[in-house]
Amino acid sequence: MVLKTFGWSFAVTALGLVAAVFYGGWAGFGIVAILSILEISLSFDNAVVNAGILKKMNAFWQKIFLTVGILIAVFGMRLVFPVVIVAISASIGPIEAVDLAMTDKDRYQELVTDAHPSIAAFGGMFLLMIFLDFVFEDRDIKWLGWLERPLAKLGKVDMLSVCIALIVLMISAMTFAAHAHQHGGTHADKAETVLISGIAGLITYLIVGGLSGYFEDKLEEEEEREHEEEEEAKKKGKPVSAVKLAGKAAFFMFLYLEVLDASFSFDGVIGAFAVTNDIVLMALGLGIGAMYVRSLTVYLVRQGTLDDYVYLEHGAHYAIGALAVILLVTIQYQIHELITGLVGVLLIAASFWSSVQRNKRLAAAEGGNGPASGEKTEVSSGV
Repeated sequence: MVLKTFGWSFAVTALGLVAAVFYGGWAGFGIVAILSILEISLSFDNAVVNAGILKKMNAFWQKIFLTVGILIAVFGMRLVFPVVIVAISASIGPIEAVDLAMTDKDRYQELVTDAHPSIAAFGGMFLLMIFLDFVFEDRDIKWLGWLERPLAKLGKVDMLSVCIALIVLMISAMTFAAHAHQHGGTHADKAETVLISGIAGLITYLIVGGLSGYFEDKLEEEEEREHEEEEEAKKKGKPVSAVKLAGKAAFFMFLYLEVLDASFSFDGVIGAFAVTNDIVLMALGLGIGAMYVRSLTVYLVRQGTLDDYVYLEHGAHYAIGALAVILLVTIQYQIHELITGLVGVLLIAASFWSSVQRNKRLAAAEGGNGPASGEKTEVSSGV
């Protein structure tokens, strides 16, 4: 079962790591490995969401998502999008960006370093909004209850996350951007660039969130309508067409999943810029990670067991928040890639460990005639 589900992922991992060694030596191998883990950790909650929606779709649409969807996710968002980001931020053409990355790495590195403040501000705001919207939402299950309970209460204030993000952007522009790191070890005032790029990142997040909400609303409308038709057909004793019920609703599910994939792919790409500026290593690492996310989605659909690790989503979002802060700090200061990569991995590992401990406590409670489910009685890990 594991080999069948993750077989392609294992093969892509082997090829990608070998290519990384030939391209960048063992340093390249390490960066690709870190990027792969980073992509998997950032997109784990996306896989859970994907699985929850994908299991409602028929076999045809599941196959479409896992074939067409993987092409969009890997070759579109993970391979093309990093080049587009560099091209826009450095004011060069995409073909020129690829050519420089392959033939004149020193010049490419200079362009990326000089463009890094705008990339960091754009991505930092996007990631920060994902994190803030998560922690300000009141959830039944809480990982760090002492922190998440008061934040959930504050989250009742409208547009609080946007206000905080703008405040953080202003502070970053007045501090880090005033002495932004440039190639050659020099510094320059990039306050205006950081402000504009940060606002662009915020707008992008709001647009993506709006599209996701739109598709989600359409999905709910279609599911409700088809459910009513199903009930009416049952009352009249008519057979229910499974193909019809999987039609428009499944199509909207597919569109919704692609929007979600794009948003989660985006944070993975932006987070990767905090680890490396090399688009080849970035493409290899993110491509490997994307394959595992797809395989994990299939595994969740077929097994449905990893939903028990309820704090993993929390850990992934805290990792996103940490990456947002790191990106903003790197406007002025250089932070080693190993530190950036390990932050996300450690947060995911901690949330996984907390999930395991929670499951053990619930199993012990059930064995002692305790409550059958901990979601109503235990809302926090107690950390």
